[in-house]
Amino acid sequence: MSTADLRHDPARNRFEVFLDGTLAGYLSYDLDGETYALNHTEVFPRYGGRGVGTFLVVGALAQIRELGGKALPYCSFIPRVLLDHPEFIDLVPATAQSQFGLV
Repeated sequence: MSTADLRHDPARNRFEVFLDGTLAGYLSYDLDGETYALNHTEVFPRYGGRGVGTFLVVGALAQIRELGGKALPYCSFIPRVLLDHPEFIDLVPATAQSQFGLV
């Protein structure tokens, strides 16, 4: 992967990934208190198949942890990433983990 940079844009309710300074994708969310409802992950077609989506989701989850938040992975891609990165599953409230196939 090229030089990747993850940025949080709270004004637009999304995390963005840039490759070599160019926007390559984003993860949009709705915020309810400290809970991030992760609604949609999009990697632009020309960046597909290079691990950009996983980089984006893992980076967003790490930032959510730093912010003291919780996550609800409504986007179908995110639970798959969580299963590959179980260190972040605790960000999903225990009462919601089965809803997303995480238990």
